[in-house]
Amino acid sequence: MIKQPHILLIYTGGTIGMVKDIDTGALKAFDFNSLLTKIPELRLLDCSIETISFEEPIDSSNMCPKYWGDIATIIGDNYLDFDGFVVLHGSDTMSYTASALSFMLENLAKPVILTGSQLPIGDLRTDAKENLITSIQMASLQIEGKPVIREVGLYFEYKLYRGNRTTKINAEHFEAFESLNYPHLAESGVHLKVNKEHLWKPKPNKKLILRTRMDTHIGVLKLFPGISRPICEAILTSKLIKGLIIETYGSGNATTEAWFVKLLADAITNGLHIVNVTQCAGGRVNMGQYETSSQLKLIGVISGSDITTEAAIAKLMYLLGENIPRNNFKTIFETSLRGEMS
Repeated sequence: MIKQPHILLIYTGGTIGMVKDIDTGALKAFDFNSLLTKIPELRLLDCSIETISFEEPIDSSNMCPKYWGDIATIIGDNYLDFDGFVVLHGSDTMSYTASALSFMLENLAKPVILTGSQLPIGDLRTDAKENLITSIQMASLQIEGKPVIREVGLYFEYKLYRGNRTTKINAEHFEAFESLNYPHLAESGVHLKVNKEHLWKPKPNKKLILRTRMDTHIGVLKLFPGISRPICEAILTSKLIKGLIIETYGSGNATTEAWFVKLLADAITNGLHIVNVTQCAGGRVNMGQYETSSQLKLIGVISGSDITTEAAIAKLMYLLGENIPRNNFKTIFETSLRGEMS
């Protein structure tokens, strides 16, 4: 007999965990120990649920690698006792956390699904209940006692996405997230439809390894017409930065001004890892397609391909934290490690 899936719900903070005080109208943190009382629909799910909450729930604007490590550690400590994990998280930085967890949880072979909401769980029109219930259902999906989803996902408004492919695109609509460079993994309608061909397939029988060392000595430079030479010099000659993401135009294009190219080349020679990511919402970097990016390729700028800025930040922190040798760094970054790039 196949046992009922056992799901761990991890509450970190965010709008989804708030209820409105009827008398004062103020929002306060939800007591997740009374989850089944507040959301009786959860009793209808074919799984058992336990909950863990951060001692002090945090706004996702305060999310940082320390908290990413806390979430990863909770999952690691409970990995053998549960069949799936649902992380409740504020939506503003959810894509960053989903990306970071995908790198931190090496050899992950169970579902870790992040979700949240645009309206508090106690609001009359809330999207929190549907997001929560379906995320738990997604984490509970099994075939012959084995999980269907075996990666870090992000569920929001009827769609499950690969977490490290997502970007928050809207602060007001219920459809807050999109994965523009990779198809969604599953969709919730009358039935749960899973796009099995797009699911991550981890190496079999590998032990989960936590990789929580994240080096935050990185920066992001978004190019724009008229960008100042002194500002670029201050960033590219800084001794504090080990890795820099440059958000370029279109398919990876940048100004061909001699001073700019020389600054990049000198910085790379001095050991700075520079990653080229497009500032377009969708599409990919293709250095060398145009003259305005061929020089970047020649001087050794790393191609981010179709990675999101959020995933590029997490991957850069992760690889720097793992002390990847300089001569291997470019090759490893340009390789898809967790399905974060094509």
